[in-house]
Amino acid sequence: MSRYKTFLAFFCALCLLVGTADAAPKKKPNRKKNRAIPAAQITPSYAQNALAVAFIDEMARDHGFSAAELRALFSKVRRNDRVIELMDAPMRKPAQWFEYVPRFTTEERIREGVEFASTHAALLARAEAQYGVPAAVIVAIIGVETFYGRVTGGFSVLDALATLAFDYPRRADFFRGELRNFLILNRQTPSVALAAKGSYAGAMGLPQFMPGSYRNYAIDFDGNGTIDLWKSPADIIGSVAAYFVQHGWQRGQPVWTYLAGVDSATLPALDGGLSLRQPVRNLRALPWAAGAEVGVPDESEASVLMLEENDGPRYYIAYQNWYVITRYNRSRLYASAVWTLAEAIRARVKP
Repeated sequence: MSRYKTFLAFFCALCLLVGTADAAPKKKPNRKKNRAIPAAQITPSYAQNALAVAFIDEMARDHGFSAAELRALFSKVRRNDRVIELMDAPMRKPAQWFEYVPRFTTEERIREGVEFASTHAALLARAEAQYGVPAAVIVAIIGVETFYGRVTGGFSVLDALATLAFDYPRRADFFRGELRNFLILNRQTPSVALAAKGSYAGAMGLPQFMPGSYRNYAIDFDGNGTIDLWKSPADIIGSVAAYFVQHGWQRGQPVWTYLAGVDSATLPALDGGLSLRQPVRNLRALPWAAGAEVGVPDESEASVLMLEENDGPRYYIAYQNWYVITRYNRSRLYASAVWTLAEAIRARVKP
């Protein structure tokens, strides 16, 4: 009996000890500290990418770059998956005019446009006199593109262009060309640093020029020997004006004419809100287009434009200058929003 009691006491003490140990909080091992990064999550540099290697060889052969320097540069360039996500974002149902335009004609955007115009009045007047592009149109482009410099993009331009050039087959040829232009631009224009930030597609500065447009259309409007579309108001303003002239802006000509009293039953079918471009003389021969501007040359081309308002469609004759705005962004809504913002700004700018 005494042995049994001794064993029972020992057993109870052992259970109590085990229970106490289990009740104590356990210290978790620091697995994170020693965890290896899976190979699939490591993004290799583009110096190891076969397409990039071929591109480097091309740049050395055709454009005089040092292959060794480019390999060193591309060893620091990484694929940005967010760029591809944004490029592949599902297409939304096209907006209607009355849904689209309010975001670009807010009181804040108009007010800041007036302030921008007033601050840079002398530069805008010089650009308008030299190129014939109205100051309000230049300001509106900058307002629509980057809210007068408030939103110029936070993506590495080099990473974005490399990602689209080498890992986005659908438009790889276009973006390889833009990457080529960016590298040449950086060599020609020291103010454009390789660390430049821009949109996910590689557009840069307040007017959001792609590298090809930067090289071909941007101008040194302040005469300091470099072109800076981030910090030089003169270069920004002059470059937008020069871009429009290079794409056919007609000095002193209108952008559009509203066709009052016209309805869809009167007009031919419109494709995407636009009719085919045709000489203005042809439109003048039609009774419903009698409101075409008298001063527009007969041979100048124009289209019939439809914009959806809340209470029904409105129709316009869209002239060459309206078409030129679409060379900035190939959208009838974009071009119409730029002109609407320009008119709102011009109405408030003191003469």
